[in-house]
Amino acid sequence: MDKKLYEQELYRLQTELVKLQSWVRAENARLVVVFEGRDAAGKGGTIKRVAEHLNPRVARIVALPAPTERERTQWYFQRYVEHLPAAGEIVLFDRSWYNRAGVEHVMGFCTPAEHRRFLQQCPIFERLLVEDGVLLRKYWFSVSDAVQEQRFRRRLEDPTRRWKLSPMDLESITRWEAYSRAKDDMLVHTDIPEAPWYVVESDDKRSARINMIAHLLSTVPYRDVPPPQLELPARPAATGYERPPRELQTFVPDHAGSLTQSQHPPS
Repeated sequence: MDKKLYEQELYRLQTELVKLQSWVRAENARLVVVFEGRDAAGKGGTIKRVAEHLNPRVARIVALPAPTERERTQWYFQRYVEHLPAAGEIVLFDRSWYNRAGVEHVMGFCTPAEHRRFLQQCPIFERLLVEDGVLLRKYWFSVSDAVQEQRFRRRLEDPTRRWKLSPMDLESITRWEAYSRAKDDMLVHTDIPEAPWYVVESDDKRSARINMIAHLLSTVPYRDVPPPQLELPARPAATGYERPPRELQTFVPDHAGSLTQSQHPPS
């Protein structure tokens, strides 16, 4: 997708997301958006663009670490329930309870019985959420094996993005077909009318972000909620306050100034 067109449309959609946020607050709605997909499929970048201009007190990202020993003894969905939104909130799950259908199942972190139980309970769990009024949207980001490998290589070579690559991610290359079968099995059991899966083709990251955000907005019956009218007050007259001398405070060094000076030395 052309970069200029992408940036124009992304800004327009992000403006609509701010309207959606205002509607969620005004209507005391509860919105849950689940982001799932293969490693390096573009989930994180899309979540970043969705949340970029939203109020973090209203819209929060949930990306849970591996469960603790105590959490492993709980009902599987229990650790996720406490992160569900209250009235007027949006929650974006950067991976979710579907870990059990994917990485836990493929890597052997859960038993076959636990995996079967998840596939049986998940539709029930999600129907309960929807019946209680939660707006639940589920997106699966699909990426080809060739594009995934390209993105992994770029992460290896970029020191600012190397943290995104873990040994578990590299395992996904050798277990490509196992993850494919797990995904197919997951969709068969959990693609239900009350909470359907929406697949996002994400070989082109820009298109994937635009398509996902546009679709999310199209599925929520939000409306424009006019913001309160605000006016800047007049600044009161000075009353004699004097700032303390600069030498009494510790300032960070002017690194930016030194860079500018090195590029444009005095003649």
